[in-house]
Amino acid sequence: MGVPEISNRPDHPAREPGRAQPGGGRRAWSRRGVLAALGAAVPAVTLSGCGGPAGAAEGKDTSATGSAAARTTAKAQVRTPTVTVSPADGTNRAGFAAPVVVSVADGTLSSVEVFGNDGSTLAGSFDAGRTRWTSSRNPYSGTKYTVTAKATGGTEHTSTFVTKSPGETFAGYFTPEANSTSGVGMPVSINFTKAVTDRAAVEKAVTVTAEPAVEVVGHWFGNTRLDFRPAGYWAAGTKITLSLRLKDVEGTDGVYGVQSKDVTFHIGRRQVSTVDLAKKTMTVERGGSVLARYPVSGGAPEHTTWSGIMVISERFKETRMESSTVGLGDEYDIADVPHAQRLTTSGTFIHGNYWAAPSVFGSGNTSHGCVGLHDTKGAGDSSVAGYRFYESSMLGDVVVVEDSGDRTVEPSNGLNGWNLSWADWKAGSAL
Repeated sequence: MGVPEISNRPDHPAREPGRAQPGGGRRAWSRRGVLAALGAAVPAVTLSGCGGPAGAAEGKDTSATGSAAARTTAKAQVRTPTVTVSPADGTNRAGFAAPVVVSVADGTLSSVEVFGNDGSTLAGSFDAGRTRWTSSRNPYSGTKYTVTAKATGGTEHTSTFVTKSPGETFAGYFTPEANSTSGVGMPVSINFTKAVTDRAAVEKAVTVTAEPAVEVVGHWFGNTRLDFRPAGYWAAGTKITLSLRLKDVEGTDGVYGVQSKDVTFHIGRRQVSTVDLAKKTMTVERGGSVLARYPVSGGAPEHTTWSGIMVISERFKETRMESSTVGLGDEYDIADVPHAQRLTTSGTFIHGNYWAAPSVFGSGNTSHGCVGLHDTKGAGDSSVAGYRFYESSMLGDVVVVEDSGDRTVEPSNGLNGWNLSWADWKAGSAL
């Protein structure tokens, strides 16, 4: 509102000329009245003028305090990711029968790498929330591993552990030899150095694949031998791969495998020879055509030759044959049997014979159980049947003996699992 005009004269009862008199239109003010009026107005103005700034200052202080508190709370809520590895960091005799597991709390995993000092690596996978990583296989025994895991925000965690070595071990010796070429009857045969009680675990760790593809199934002969074959003979030209993943597989209580390797074999041409001991002849077929026919002599009535499908498992240009080794006492001991090819573990061979008269072959069965072809001493005459058949043969070739007067050879006696039907063969798998 407007401030009343104030006289600068001393207080006096007379009225200033030109000023309104009491009762008039303008009111006269005394100094005391003006001061009283101003005194009354000042607090109101002061309260009004200071109220705004005071309130603003108070609001500003409150806001700053609130922001600091919020920042403190937020900082308290942001936690550093904590990575945990199993086996634990620094473990010196860690187990190797379980996978490696990496987990994180208060974050997620962006990457996990596991390297062994043997050059191996462990692959693995994350769970849906990427808070847990599990290796796809177990670590190897006797190996130092380094685990590097990265979590949210680039946090990196590194740990190491060493797995213990197994107490007892076993290995598998396989036939045929790596990178060799064999006939169509050659199975993949593995003989283990220790008896296997967990056949399923061991068989699962051994796979045999073929190109061109064909179903290949394993069959156990006892607790130390596992053979693989398809339903019929391999196709000529097949490439076979044996994958051994036996390392750290527990074959029996406390006994672990030591091998982890891939081996390749090849199948050559198809050759199947059929020995008819009623006719005393052998017909050699290769690739579906007759390659040769030879007169032969089989086992005498008291020493008949096994019947059935047999596979050549060993070959010797010359070898010693002694009757005592097959339970026949001292009936014979020949130091230089030519062109001998083994058909059974028990001692059946198809071989050259130089000590019998040439007329025997094709006319009589006179041997102690082997199949003989005419040959010459020293194994050097390329014109005789024993030499020619040997030169045309290879490991894995099939020799089928018919009408021998004896029963079918046991499938486990040599590489002769072809004498089992496919259904019976598959029944011998542990899987």
